[in-house]
Amino acid sequence: MRFLVRVAVNAFAIWIVTLLPALQVQLIPFAPGEGLQVALTLLVVGAIFAIVNAIVGTVVRIVAIPLYILTLGLISLVINGFLLWLTAAITSGLPWGLRTGEFWLTVVAALLIGVINWVMGVALRPRQRATERG
Repeated sequence: MRFLVRVAVNAFAIWIVTLLPALQVQLIPFAPGEGLQVALTLLVVGAIFAIVNAIVGTVVRIVAIPLYILTLGLISLVINGFLLWLTAAITSGLPWGLRTGEFWLTVVAALLIGVINWVMGVALRPRQRATERG
């Protein structure tokens, strides 16, 4: 269930960030209706981004621990941009998917996706009752 929520939040964040010229989404051609095409494409791209973030992102973040220390965490912006670019590279062989522009605009788009994911995570986090906290 948590993965499905993450996919939906990623799809929403990518949809918001496609207003920037850095990201464009090519729609899945076989879905009926334009609204369904947009939703289905964003959900599939969101799922691919979640999988790339979970698998490749974890490995890259572990390997980059010295760079996190050296740059006081600013390398995370570049790593998130790289993961978004990798998602676009995975879907570039398909007639649909995510298309990126210049790398630094992709880094800005990844920053905005991260902020949207954080805000949505805080909004969707289950509330603890005062009695449960102890």
